Amino acid sequence: MDYKTAVQKEQRPLYIFAQRIKTKWSRLLISVFILGSLFLAPACSISYKFNGANINYQTTHSISIADFPNNAPMVNPTLSNNLTEAIRDLYQRQTRLQILRKGGDLELEGAIIGYDLTQGAISVDSYASESKLTIRVQVHFTNNSNPEDSFDKVYSAWQTFDASRMLSDVQDELCSVIITEIAESIYNDTVAKW
Repeated sequence: MDYKTAVQKEQRPLYIFAQRIKTKWSRLLISVFILGSLFLAPACSISYKFNGANINYQTTHSISIADFPNNAPMVNPTLSNNLTEAIRDLYQRQTRLQILRKGGDLELEGAIIGYDLTQGAISVDSYASESKLTIRVQVHFTNNSNPEDSFDKVYSAWQTFDASRMLSDVQDELCSVIITEIAESIYNDTVAKW
């Protein structure tokens, strides 16, 4: 028997013993960690708000969102209803506030004051290559729980489209994107405080 084989035979039982100890200690540490986690978990909690709302629900329970009439010179017949419902849906999905027509702790009202179609970029042949649809909404926000947060503001958003297309062909799609952007801006300014 050579020296290398003799050393391996002597070390083999020590190696097995060391592995058993290592395995027992690791199992013990894992068990202690799991039990400790079970006891500590109810004692502490971490709360995340992914909707970004900054609302004190002890003082603020409801929001009234009035209909947003379309007072723009150029009228889209479905715009008023679509905007009002988009705003109500956003607050309903992302807050615990009760949605009312009147008399809420928070009050949101306003009107569509602009629905404008303008020519955008000019192509090489001096014709417009893009058209731009812009919607402007006047908003009056009243916070009855915290009056210094109240404000009046005009929100505006726009989308461009190829000037060779008719507005009637792209209107629904463009309005949907613009309405979403305006509703999110109103939400952020009123309850998210970004």
